[in-house]
Amino acid sequence: MEQNDPSVSSEALVAGGGDGASATALVAAAVDENAAGGSDHANGSAGVAENGVADGPPAAAAAAAAAAAEQHLEECSVSSAEEDRLWSAVTANGLDFDAWTALTDETEKVAENNIIKIRKVYDAFLAEFPLCFGYWKKYADHEGRLDSVDKVVEVYERAVLAVTYSVDIWFHYCAFAISTYEDPDVVRRLFERGLAYVGTDYLSYSLWDEYIRYEGAHQAWSHLAIIYTRILENPIRQLDHYFHCFKELAASRPLSEIRTAEEAALVVASVETDPQALESEIHREGVEQSPCPVSASLTEAEELEKYIAIREEMYKKAKEFDSKIGGFETSIKRPYFHVRALDDSELDNWHKYLDFIERQDDLNKVVRLYERCLIACANYPEYWIRYVLSMEASGSMELADNALARATQVFVKKQPKIHLFAAKFKELNGDVVGARAQYQLLYSVVSPYLLEAIVKHANMEYRLGNKEAAFSIYEKMIAAAQEKEQFQVLPLLLVQYSRFLYLVANDVEKARDTLSGLCHLQLSKPLLQAVIHLESIQPLPKRVEFLDSLVEKFITPNPEIPNMSSIKDKEETSYIFMEFLDLFGDAQSIKKADNRHANLFSRHKRSFGSKKRKADGFLASEKEKVSRTDTNVPSSDQSMMGTYHNAQNQWSSGYGQIQSWPQNAQTQVQPWDPGYTPQSGYNVYANYGPPQMPTPAPQSAAYGSYAPTYPAQAYPEQNYAQPAAAVATAYPQQQAPAPQQYYGTYY
Repeated sequence: MEQNDPSVSSEALVAGGGDGASATALVAAAVDENAAGGSDHANGSAGVAENGVADGPPAAAAAAAAAAAEQHLEECSVSSAEEDRLWSAVTANGLDFDAWTALTDETEKVAENNIIKIRKVYDAFLAEFPLCFGYWKKYADHEGRLDSVDKVVEVYERAVLAVTYSVDIWFHYCAFAISTYEDPDVVRRLFERGLAYVGTDYLSYSLWDEYIRYEGAHQAWSHLAIIYTRILENPIRQLDHYFHCFKELAASRPLSEIRTAEEAALVVASVETDPQALESEIHREGVEQSPCPVSASLTEAEELEKYIAIREEMYKKAKEFDSKIGGFETSIKRPYFHVRALDDSELDNWHKYLDFIERQDDLNKVVRLYERCLIACANYPEYWIRYVLSMEASGSMELADNALARATQVFVKKQPKIHLFAAKFKELNGDVVGARAQYQLLYSVVSPYLLEAIVKHANMEYRLGNKEAAFSIYEKMIAAAQEKEQFQVLPLLLVQYSRFLYLVANDVEKARDTLSGLCHLQLSKPLLQAVIHLESIQPLPKRVEFLDSLVEKFITPNPEIPNMSSIKDKEETSYIFMEFLDLFGDAQSIKKADNRHANLFSRHKRSFGSKKRKADGFLASEKEKVSRTDTNVPSSDQSMMGTYHNAQNQWSSGYGQIQSWPQNAQTQVQPWDPGYTPQSGYNVYANYGPPQMPTPAPQSAAYGSYAPTYPAQAYPEQNYAQPAAAVATAYPQQQAPAPQQYYGTYY
């Protein structure tokens, strides 16, 4: 069996390697390598052409024959009932990690010698979960058992593209190379490739240990000394142990065996050895032992002392930095990827660790720590967003774009918030076409009819001067929702479009006509609050009868049209409408609403009031009651226009609120960046996501207590490793000015 060089497909990385290589260059090289070798982690094509397979008709014919043989083998194999069931499960939900692992186990059990079926399941599984280094190792082992070394190399090359900053995958790849190749240079090149990425990782000691064992077994003492020297520069775990081993090596071997030729030449060139000059040469590789004697002006003991002293200084500097990061490192309990959620304390620790490293002003360290973080925290959009913004702030737009592409295309591709961020990021960086495509992907594929994406897309088009395009977005989505009978989102689209028409286009008639479609749709308390508010800010005359019909439909029991809203929601909606009438209604409309409210809710009101009444409150004077309401806290008796603040703030936080329809209570959503304050370099995005406002004291329901927004539809989230939910946003009392420009809270 012919052996292939596992480093051939990454010559660019080897050439630019070495542990001191720029992290920026390494990531860029990884991107180039991915483009050259195939970016699809599931296609099994990485590095094939470079490894020696000839191009042209003969190769194509051989490939076609192999494909035909594979297809025949797969067709002849019979799947078990459990396999079929599990394939159906993962097809329905590609994020069902337990189903995937059960499927791999079942396939290995019933088809342990069928490499075609094994490839099929591993390719599909690792396309969804590319950070599972253990499954890459199992996949490579199957290829080694059932096929060739070339196939093993292909799997490992795909693995290191998928999880480049994993110490574990490089360890397994290098262990495979040691057991497979006799040429030490081949093995060393692979070690150097891996160490260029993970050599400074605090937990990289396993890979360094493997390299040390390999060079020790070959008695390559100068190589071994270089390895120890490189280790001592970096604050990694077991640093004391490595310094002790280095001193043992220096004591057990002659200096001529462990010192490189360049180091020896430097001593010969200058009696007054410059430690800094010497230190600059100690990382040079590939040089042989010096054939020349050293300067007679220094004894070998003195030279050895200087040789050790230089490395001891490195060790001390590394130990000093280790004392600063040790607390962060010990708080990392799970440095590898898993679908289970991380503890809040560990998530917070990553933010604090990143804060600290960013203050060191060393881009290489920053990039490496982010890449480490995004193995453990790959399922959390907040860390991807932070990485992108950090790279943008440092001027590294290539790295920012690469991180954003990985987030939106692989790791959190089904989480709407990363696509919303990507669209905004692209727009603000001049990529309008990309932003437009991101919005369309989000509300068409990722989370169909997601209201926030539709609204933000329309807003962007209006900002760009494309008013008709903005109208078209709403109209197309409303038509699609009607055609597909998306009755959960349709009322929200109608309300948002009406609001847009009035505030942006100043088309009162069309705005009101748009709302006429609500008459035949399911209603809810937040939706009616929004409709009442829209009517309150529009010119006279008010459509009192139209609103009255909607409110009556919502609050009046009707066995033919079940309404799952709570009595409390209905009562509060009735209160809000009565406050609206108190401003804009006539005596007859007010009387009608009062009577209806008393008939429907008087019993509930008496029960509710009796629970809250206290003896001191019951005997309180009118003066005391007035003094309690004469504060900054909005009361239930405030008028509608006195408590409504500007025409956009009350809408700003509602798109992402996940609710069932009809709903009884709003469900809280994940925060964009819990516990993390955007840094000064990222101020353009500092308010990304729902604005956090002070929470007012509790108050009874009334029109003045208008809810933050309408009920947004639920959208599917990646159902694993989700951050804790945020506290629902509440809004303080403000004066209500005249309608203002539409975009005050979006950007």
